[in-house]
Amino acid sequence: MIGSRIAAVGHYQPARVLTNEDLAGMVDTSDAWITSRVGIRTRHIAGPDEPVDELAAHAAAKALAAAGRTPAEIDLVLVATSTAIDRSPNMAARVAARLGMPGPAVMDINVVCAGFTHALATADHAVRAGGASRVLVVGADKMSEVADWTDRSTCVLVGDGAGAAVVEACAPGGEPGIGPVLWGSVPEMGHAVRIEGTPPRFTQEGQSVYRWAATRLPVVARKACENAGLTPEDLAGVVLHQANLRIIEPLARRLGAVNAVVARDVVDSGNTSAASIPLAFSKLVEQGAVSTGDPVLLFGFGGNLSYAGQVVRCP
Repeated sequence: MIGSRIAAVGHYQPARVLTNEDLAGMVDTSDAWITSRVGIRTRHIAGPDEPVDELAAHAAAKALAAAGRTPAEIDLVLVATSTAIDRSPNMAARVAARLGMPGPAVMDINVVCAGFTHALATADHAVRAGGASRVLVVGADKMSEVADWTDRSTCVLVGDGAGAAVVEACAPGGEPGIGPVLWGSVPEMGHAVRIEGTPPRFTQEGQSVYRWAATRLPVVARKACENAGLTPEDLAGVVLHQANLRIIEPLARRLGAVNAVVARDVVDSGNTSAASIPLAFSKLVEQGAVSTGDPVLLFGFGGNLSYAGQVVRCP
C-alpha cells in the first residue's frame, strides 16, 4: 500500500477578536482570573452570518492554493466538526459546494476536540487502501454558537476558526508523511464533555478532564511517537489540542519533547475544538517555526474522552 503525506495546510479565523477585558463586561470574571486558570487572552468570534462551512471553506481554499491544487482534483472531503447544527446536508458537502468541487465523496467526522486527528487518520487509511488519491481534511468549529455566555467557567474558553490540510498519496517508494494513528476513548466518561440540549450548549466537568489529560495522555502520546519509530526527543514540533495552557504545557513536559517547539495558539485563539490542531499547526508552518520534512506530533483529545495522535512530516 502507498502511504500518504500532508502536501499543504491552511487556516482561517473570523475578524472579530474578543478579549478577556470584553468578557469581564459580560460575566463575573477578569483578565487575571482567566489567564491564571487557562492561559487564554483573546479568541476570535464569528458573526451570525459566518456559518461553520464558510470558516471551513476559507481554510480549505488556502490549503488548496498552498498545495497548488484545484478543487476538482480532490476526490474525498472530510470535515471534523461538532457544531454542525443541521443534520443534512453535511458540512463536507457544503464545503465542497462552496469550493465548486464536481463530485467528491463527502463525510463529516464528529469526535469533538480530537476530530481533526481522527479525520487525518481516516484520510491516510483511505489513500493507503486505494479509496482516494487526494483528500481535503478540515477541522472547523463555531464554538461561540454553542457557548453559554452566562457561564464564566466555559464561555471564557471558546473561540471559532478552521484549519485544513491537503493529503496526497506518496510517490511510489516514498517515505510516508503520516505515521500510524494511536486512538481510543473512555466511553463511560463521555459525559465529561457535552454539547447537548435544545438549543445545544457546551458544558464540561473541567476537573475530570484535567485529571484524565494529566495522568493518562503522556503515556499515550509517547506511544504515538513509538509507533512512528521515533522518540519524543526526535520531534521538531508538538501540536496538542489547544484546550488550556495548564494542560498543554505540563503534558508537553511529561512527553519529554525537549527539542520541539510546542504550539501555544490557545493564548490567542482559545479552544476552537476540532479546528485547534490544524489551526495551530498551520500557524507554525506559516511562521517558519517548523520546516519541511520535520517530524511533528499532532495529538487531539477531549469530548467522549477520545484521543487520536500521529506523527506527521511538515509540508
